[in-house]
Amino acid sequence: MTVLVDPPLWPRHGRTWSHLVSDTSLDELHAFAARAGLPRRAFDLDHYDVPDDRHPALVALGAEPVSAGELIRRLRASGLRVPARDRRPT
Repeated sequence: MTVLVDPPLWPRHGRTWSHLVSDTSLDELHAFAARAGLPRRAFDLDHYDVPDDRHPALVALGAEPVSAGELIRRLRASGLRVPARDRRPT
């Protein structure tokens, strides 16, 4: 069981964002997000978008900090990654 979080590198809405994923199951991810107080609306098919100010609290709660590249490699290896072609247009 591992929940991963990458650094807040992704700009949007005037701040930077991290991604929170599980390399095991979406149930694990949702349970962790609920414990962290993240709203379900922050979930985007295979990850939660997390504002920069929440990153330290997620790590303190047990999320493993990894690079963005490591996060995507492990998400793909888990079989949970939703490819871009299957995402809805934004």
